[in-house]
Amino acid sequence: MLPRHMQRLGRDWIAHLNSSQVFTLNSPVSTCMRWAGHYPRASFPLPVPVDFSANWRFPPFFGPWRQFQNSYWQLDNFAQSSCFHLPNPSMKSEGEEPLTKKRRLSGQHDTPAPEEETNFANQKEASCLSVAQNKKSDSSKKGTIKRHWEYFCQHSKTMKIFENKEIDQSNRESEAKFDFTVMSYNILSQNLLEDNSHLYKHCRQRLLIWTYRFPNILQEIKQLDADVLCLQEVQEDHYRKEIKSSLESLGYHCEYKMRTGRKPDGCAICFKTSKFSLISSNPVEFFRRDIPLLDRDNVGLVLLLQPKFQCKTNAAICIANTHLLYNPRRGDIKLTQLAMLLAEIASVAPQKDGTFCPIIICGDFNSVPGSPLYRFIKEGKLNYEGLAIGKVSGQEQFPRGQRILSIPIWPKKLGISQNCVYEIKQQQKEENAEEKMEESKLNDTKEIVRTSEKLSSKLRHHFKLSSVYSHYFPETGMPEVTTCHSRSAVTVDYIFYSAANDDDATQPGAVDSFRGGLKLLGRLALLTEKDLWTVNGLPNENNSSDHLPLLAEFRLIERNAALKCFQRTSLTRKADSKESLTPPLENAAIHHRSFAQSSHGRTEEGGSR
Repeated sequence: MLPRHMQRLGRDWIAHLNSSQVFTLNSPVSTCMRWAGHYPRASFPLPVPVDFSANWRFPPFFGPWRQFQNSYWQLDNFAQSSCFHLPNPSMKSEGEEPLTKKRRLSGQHDTPAPEEETNFANQKEASCLSVAQNKKSDSSKKGTIKRHWEYFCQHSKTMKIFENKEIDQSNRESEAKFDFTVMSYNILSQNLLEDNSHLYKHCRQRLLIWTYRFPNILQEIKQLDADVLCLQEVQEDHYRKEIKSSLESLGYHCEYKMRTGRKPDGCAICFKTSKFSLISSNPVEFFRRDIPLLDRDNVGLVLLLQPKFQCKTNAAICIANTHLLYNPRRGDIKLTQLAMLLAEIASVAPQKDGTFCPIIICGDFNSVPGSPLYRFIKEGKLNYEGLAIGKVSGQEQFPRGQRILSIPIWPKKLGISQNCVYEIKQQQKEENAEEKMEESKLNDTKEIVRTSEKLSSKLRHHFKLSSVYSHYFPETGMPEVTTCHSRSAVTVDYIFYSAANDDDATQPGAVDSFRGGLKLLGRLALLTEKDLWTVNGLPNENNSSDHLPLLAEFRLIERNAALKCFQRTSLTRKADSKESLTPPLENAAIHHRSFAQSSHGRTEEGGSR
């Protein structure tokens, strides 16, 4: 039944009712109203005022209309049995919004749309990014998210806006190169969606059905047309019945690794057979029955691909995909899972001459930019001495996991060193040494002291990795967002790659341990949390996952060409080293919205979400 004041409102309401505006007193109220303050971790836009006709007036109960506006009630997603039938105020794209709402969200007052675009272009003039509007993203559908391509200039630091991708070809060398695109996309397992329905209360129920979601996801994949797909949360029965066959019809070869526990999803890497051939496929299981620390069922997948192009040397590319544990309080498990993935990459990527082939690592790492885990990936080292277990991923502003990481984090029987490589032979030697120590009672105390002195709290890996995305918009400082639902909006998805020495994003002091490398040519721009809530967050009518797809374009640089480029740019890099396009990431975790506080986030204790 309706509250008493709402019944009184119906009796006192004087209005000229349109055919679509009916107030029914006898219909129960189920989900026709939503209190925006119920979602403290997501900044919902203010509700859109309903356009009432001139004959409508409000009873004295509400007082001034301005007071009703500020009450934060929001009417949307009405079922057929709902008591209100008003013009649908569900959030559309900015192009479809009322002008008053567009002004309130953007902070503009009377600036015409063409002038806004001109000012936006002028603000980006100082950037070293070339931005090209993606024609495919300019869809006429309502509620679509507009994303554009960002291209890195090859010879200039000035930025220009192009209408399409091909205009920027003048900056590229005329010599034939191997260019390819890579996508990382968490497509949201239907099983996990249903287990965590509290995260999607802002969505209409019909939008959460798999038969509605899959065509949208497949359309996104077709539209972005990546050469390599790294997919997470791929449900096994859906993969077997329709995902694999659908992707194969688009020219992809698919490799899949299902999680080892009860969760029926996993990771997939799919590549176009016209661009690559498969050298090896290497699944990684993070669950180890004999190691209590590794009791979670997350997995990874590492592929070694052979590009199909004319080249002086037999170049190969290593593609890795993973979905790390979600639990914010188990940073020890996250770091161990990451070390296992890196060890597998280190065993797959070496070439005959001892160098590594180019590497790309994609996935949902359940860690925010600037966190210790993120810095370890990018910097190749981490001193975790005294680090609280809940601070590893940076997911919580006020971490609940206060226990300090043990030294070492994982036991010796795992067979992975602190340098994140397999050391099976050395492990066997150490086990034999331990047996001898147990037999020798006289020297037992001295050996324990020596062993403790050798323990190190420093993790390292041999890859010089860069992130495709900078995680902040240079002109505003606002954080980029890769996932957005009722409880959070944050970056947890990444594409890391081994940059060639002449690449703008390569790490300072990078050593020539790779056979050539990868040059980042462009990327599909991400969005802010504010942008996403203009289309009612994720999932929505046209975007059927709670994550955004990440997409980057690379050029494979051969080793000889990379050495020449490095010699040509080594001097100029010193002069430019003081300049930075993005804010420091040291405190980045503070700026990103925490998505695992108290009851927020996913409910499963041990799952990857």
